[in-house]
Amino acid sequence: MASTLLPDFRPVSYSRVTLTELMIPSYANFGGKIHGGILLSLMDKVAYAAASKHAGTYCVTVSVDGVNFLQPVEVGELVSLLASVNYVGRTSLLVGIKVIAEDVRTGTVKHTNTSYFTMVAKDDAGKPTGVPGLSLESTEDTRRFLEAIKRREFNAQHRREFDNALTALAVEQQLHLLDQERCKIVY
Repeated sequence: MASTLLPDFRPVSYSRVTLTELMIPSYANFGGKIHGGILLSLMDKVAYAAASKHAGTYCVTVSVDGVNFLQPVEVGELVSLLASVNYVGRTSLLVGIKVIAEDVRTGTVKHTNTSYFTMVAKDDAGKPTGVPGLSLESTEDTRRFLEAIKRREFNAQHRREFDNALTALAVEQQLHLLDQERCKIVY
């Protein structure tokens, strides 16, 4: 199969995609709100669309950062997911996603979520493959790229500190932490 030659760089605008979907009753939980899993699935789809568009190849999700549901989404609302590539490494891409919900009857728009999906580009053999660099077209693009660098540094530091804390955890010496918790030891 002939391989297509990818450009050295692609602009952020090239990766921008919007996915809009009507929230229907079958998406709702017993409380009448849209399942978080439905929204996560839509976020994964739009992250794939933005990443694969930039990379020019199949991409897979390797991590999700910052999934906080700020406001509930209701049946009948239009949910729009706005995504773009904020950062690229050699084979990875960080896709920023903003989720908004609109009540079409009232025109009310609410921001329900902002998330970051790390994707990795794959070749036809399923191996990680290089992606084009990112042309930053505005100060906003530059800010997002720099934030992504800081996010990576912070997450790596947090992982190291957490792993060290777990390694050093001595259960018997930490039992006092359970004093105000809703649990009881029964062994």
